[in-house]
Amino acid sequence: MIVWLNGTHGAGKTTASGLVRQLLPDSRVFDAEKVGETLMDITPGLPRTTNFQHWPPWRPLVVETARHVLDYTGGILVIPMTVLVERYWREISAGLAQHGIPVRHFVLHADQKTLLRRIAGDTVTGPNSPFRLQYVEPYAEAARTWLHREAEVVDTTHLTPEQTAQHIAEAVKS
Repeated sequence: MIVWLNGTHGAGKTTASGLVRQLLPDSRVFDAEKVGETLMDITPGLPRTTNFQHWPPWRPLVVETARHVLDYTGGILVIPMTVLVERYWREISAGLAQHGIPVRHFVLHADQKTLLRRIAGDTVTGPNSPFRLQYVEPYAEAARTWLHREAEVVDTTHLTPEQTAQHIAEAVKS
């Protein structure tokens, strides 16, 4: 099984994924961003883009990597990865479904005021990360148009990371 943690950059996916892993026996965290980083290391580089998810190889490589890891280890893969383009999500979820891999898709959501406060106080990428800020509006648009219909929304506005992880783990176990 895959537990996909979606949501905008700064929503707490990486923190939650590590905590969820501790709560779900036989689970591992797979950071699909590493697939994008591998593609970025190709020399000479692939066509310029603002986001490695736009490269057509990224999506099937995420599917195949997840499939091979699960074939090898079994258990649960927790994937903390923002996917805001509906077509990309459909491509990934269809690819996983073709391999018979069930997916629990969660969106970590916080109201915009809380999200901006968290980004302003971010000690990982730095306060007011331009990278994270540039995804606030695309996330809001995806949430309004498709994302919240396609996933189990976990409103983290008033939750600690531990409470968020507990909520997800309990949902997966039920």
